[in-house]
Amino acid sequence: MSGLRRTAAAMALAVAAATLSTAVAAPVPASAALPTAAVALGDSFISGEGAGAYQPVVDSTGVAQGFPGWTAPNSNAFFCHRSANASLHQATLPGVQDRFNLACSGGQPHDIAAASSARPNGRQVAAQLDQLRAVARTHDIDVVLIGLGSNNSSFTFGGVAEKCANRFIADAWTGWWEFWAYVNGPVEQKPCADADLATAAQLSAATAETTAAVRRILSTLREVDADGQHRVVLQDYTNPLPLELESSYHSEDSRDDTRDKFRALGAERYAAGCPIHRASLAPGHRFSQGLGTIVRSTRDTLAAEFPGAELVYLNVQRAFDGARLCENSGSPTGTLATPIRLMDNPPNGTFVTSLSGKDKIAIQRIANTCAAHFQTCQESWHPNAAGHQILAQCLTAAA
Repeated sequence: MSGLRRTAAAMALAVAAATLSTAVAAPVPASAALPTAAVALGDSFISGEGAGAYQPVVDSTGVAQGFPGWTAPNSNAFFCHRSANASLHQATLPGVQDRFNLACSGGQPHDIAAASSARPNGRQVAAQLDQLRAVARTHDIDVVLIGLGSNNSSFTFGGVAEKCANRFIADAWTGWWEFWAYVNGPVEQKPCADADLATAAQLSAATAETTAAVRRILSTLREVDADGQHRVVLQDYTNPLPLELESSYHSEDSRDDTRDKFRALGAERYAAGCPIHRASLAPGHRFSQGLGTIVRSTRDTLAAEFPGAELVYLNVQRAFDGARLCENSGSPTGTLATPIRLMDNPPNGTFVTSLSGKDKIAIQRIANTCAAHFQTCQESWHPNAAGHQILAQCLTAAA
């Protein structure tokens, strides 16, 4: 409940108490109002992946999991990466007393009503609705931030990013005649096209999944929110890469990314945080727009089903314009997104920041570490702490 509504309610209670005091000797005191809360649900763009300052996460058995080490199973609850720098914690939300980040990096629509661990590659955390119900027992929920759509049963953001970056790196270091197998098999060496990221059928299926999950959230809020008044903000996604790389990243040693083998250019773009074919950039932005369509469609459908609900579609697709990776020289300095960063095998917490001088065997070994221990590279291409400050400004306006 907003501060204005709480003030009005308090005044009404005072007037009522004064009136009743003339008629009864001992009025029954009103029960104390619950403290107000803002809650975040969804995936990595909401949990704060990439923003650092990750907090312990209570797993499905009720145990708070701190950092378990880089070689721990990726299913560990800590790798939900709930950041103290997430936009939920940085936004200005007048009247909100407490904030609860229930989102989880890698979260899918499935995880809203069911335990994440019940699906392949899920994390050991309870269903987000169960976590929401626990908050509602002690708090009056006023603001709910939701980020869903980039991960679903058809595709995931991490899978898309890994596919396109691996294609570029494979193309940069190996010839078309060389067999180079990763943990998950040979890697294409051509740029990503639209159908490599998500087909129309997959986007449609993802929309249905996302809508069903948010419908469950709204139904649950209607049941558990103390006063029935809350604003739900559905945020979409911002692309970490520009539509075009800054010109200094177009070629190196007179080689661009349209020819076979371009190691110096590959190393340059990796160091800058954007190992990607230029031809993959436009499909990537169309993919981001498709994610926005999922979120907007979900909001519009449910606004019709829940006519009394406050549902806001928060479009952040242009929020990082001018500060995306490789949009300016000197990247990743001054950008709002985390660069692609990998660790070598065995993972020890030290990120590889330069691939200069690496041969294809070393590149293969480094890439395989990401495949075997995804937590070592899952921050890649997510909003950093500064990026979450910008998203927090957007949330402030929406909430």
